[in-house]
Amino acid sequence: MIEYNYLLNDIILVKTSNIVSLNLFLFIIIAFLTSLVIDIIFGELPARVHPVVIIGSIIGFFKNLFIRFKSRLPGLMVVIAVCIVSSTIVYVIYRICSFNVVLWFVAFAILVSSTFSIKMLLSTAVDVKDALDESIDKAREMVSYLVSRNTDELTESFIVSAVIESLTENITDSYVAPIFYYFIFALVILKCPVNDPLYFLLMIPMLYRISNTMDAMLGYKTDELINIGYVPAKIDDILNYIPSRISGLCVVISAYLLNLDGKNAYKVMMRDARNCPSPNSGYTMATTAGALNIQLIKKETYILGDDNKSITGEDIQKAVDLSKMTILLFTIIIILLFIILYVIL
Repeated sequence: MIEYNYLLNDIILVKTSNIVSLNLFLFIIIAFLTSLVIDIIFGELPARVHPVVIIGSIIGFFKNLFIRFKSRLPGLMVVIAVCIVSSTIVYVIYRICSFNVVLWFVAFAILVSSTFSIKMLLSTAVDVKDALDESIDKAREMVSYLVSRNTDELTESFIVSAVIESLTENITDSYVAPIFYYFIFALVILKCPVNDPLYFLLMIPMLYRISNTMDAMLGYKTDELINIGYVPAKIDDILNYIPSRISGLCVVISAYLLNLDGKNAYKVMMRDARNCPSPNSGYTMATTAGALNIQLIKKETYILGDDNKSITGEDIQKAVDLSKMTILLFTIIIILLFIILYVIL
C-alpha cells in the first residue's frame, strides 16, 4: 500500500491495486460545488485581484516583449511564458494558504470559480435587455462591451442578435470547457496518482482560462496580431473542439426540456454551425437560433437560423432561460458521468 499524506494530514490519498481514495473523489465534487455556489452568489472577484485580469496583464507584458519578432514563433513563446509565470503564481498562492486547511479549501474553491463565469454571463444579457427597454442608445453602448463589431448604428434586432450571440457563444468558453477539463483530469489523477494532485487539478481549468484569455487578447487577424496570435488562437480552437459540440447537444436537449423547438435546434446546428469563422462558436449560437426560431446575423460574417419571425428583446430572456437550462443540464451530466466512471473504472 502506498500512502500519500497531503496538507497537514487533512487529506489522505490511499491507493492499492483496486481502491482509489474516496477522500479525493469526494473532495473533487465538493470543491467544484463550492466554487459553483461562490460564482452564483458572489459573481466575479474584484478586478484588482481577479486571476483573469492578472493573467491578462502577464499576457500583455509578454506580447509587448515578443511582438517585435515577425513570425508565428513569438506566439508560442508567449504561450509558454504566460503558462510558466501564471502556474508559478498559482503555486505560491496554493502553498501560502496550505498552512490552514479551511483557508486552503476556500482559496482552492475561489480559484476554481475564477475559471468560469455563470452569474456575469447571464446577468450581462439581462442588463442589456433592460437597457433596451429604456433606451436604444444605452443598449448600443452596453453591447459595445460584449462584441467587437461597431454598435453605433445597430437597430434593435441587431442588438438582440449580438447579445444572444455573445451569450450563447460563451456557454462553452465561460463554463462548459473549464468544467469539462476539470472533471476529465480529476479522473486521471484518481486512477494515476501524481505528486501534488490537487494543485494540478486546479491548474487544468486555469490553463484553459489562460488559453482562452490569450485568444481573446491576441487571436485577431489584424496586421499587428496576425502572427503572434496564430498559435494562441489554434490552441483555443483545439481545446474548445469537444466542449463546443457537447454544449451544442446540451442546448438541443435543453430546448426540448423548455418546450422550445428542439428538433429545429438540432437541424440548424448541423446546417449552420460551420457558417462561423470559428470552428467552434457556431455550435451553441446556431442551435439557439434554431431553438428560438430566429435568425442571428453578424453582417458580412455569418447568418444562423431562419427568418421565421421578428427578433425582439423577449428573445434575450428566452436565450437566458435556455442558457441556464444548458448549464444546469451539463452540470448534472458531467457529475453523474464522473461518478459512474469512478465506480466502474
